[in-house]
Amino acid sequence: MAALMYLECDYPLIDSDFRNFCASHNIISVEDFLLHDLYVLVISTEQHHNSERLKEVLTIINKQHQPWVDGQELLDDALQNKRFLPTGCRSIDTFLHGGLREGYLTELVGTSSSGKTQICLQAASAVAKSWGKIVFLDSGNSFSPKRVAQIVTQTSDLSAYEVDKALQEVMNNVVCFSVFDIFTLFEVLHQLKNNLRSQKDQHIRMLIIDSISSLIAPILGGGAHGHALMVSVGFLLKRLAHEHDISILVTNHMVAGEKGTSKPALGESWRSIPHIRLLLSKDQISNISSISVVRHPQMATGDRVEFAFQQHQVL
Repeated sequence: MAALMYLECDYPLIDSDFRNFCASHNIISVEDFLLHDLYVLVISTEQHHNSERLKEVLTIINKQHQPWVDGQELLDDALQNKRFLPTGCRSIDTFLHGGLREGYLTELVGTSSSGKTQICLQAASAVAKSWGKIVFLDSGNSFSPKRVAQIVTQTSDLSAYEVDKALQEVMNNVVCFSVFDIFTLFEVLHQLKNNLRSQKDQHIRMLIIDSISSLIAPILGGGAHGHALMVSVGFLLKRLAHEHDISILVTNHMVAGEKGTSKPALGESWRSIPHIRLLLSKDQISNISSISVVRHPQMATGDRVEFAFQQHQVL
């Protein structure tokens, strides 16, 4: 394949600065570039004097290509006919063509008080009631057994005895861990991986992390090491989802962007890791919430649905 130095006329982005950066990683040709992990290259730009420019170029390249996927893996994935798990909100499930897909890492992004934790609790309640076990990793004391009990009671058209029985089943199927730093997160995820492989936790259907950003953001100031830890967490979550057909739901907060706008936290290195990224927002005047598609393999960016939480349910 062509050397990068011969491509500058047709692709001005591949200038001498970018080629020198690539050469420092023994990347001379297009073939060399394709064989490298793009996420690792993004992380390594932190040590470069022109970090932002290099990140911009790598981001543009990332948008222009799709990652290589083995055709057999695509066929196997389609033939498995993976199920969708409910979010606890019919409007959202209909919008997402069934709910939260098994084998996928779904990220829910939103501002404070937009309802991210509410959706996590509703999904946990709905899945634990009829589908199997839930692992809920709580990084900010957001998990509330009392709220779960209220959700189960309010969404069940059952007798008092049947409600109590359903509530007991839900509580037995929800396992909650308090996780306050990324190293504890690694420990819990590796233990979960080992348990799943040994079939100790074979009935787990969903993993929820509320929130992933509060665990990762504190270590991003540490340069390349922090970004490497973040990427490792992302790929560990995707592997768990894929290998064990678990639906993984994580929440992420918003931070200030350019010109007064808001953007999801954790930056460009994280942006492409989740299979699905959804933006949750809420009109504080009308109390109408909406979910918009930011990234989804089967839906168009910008697709949107409006819905309303019951007022006493919003967290």
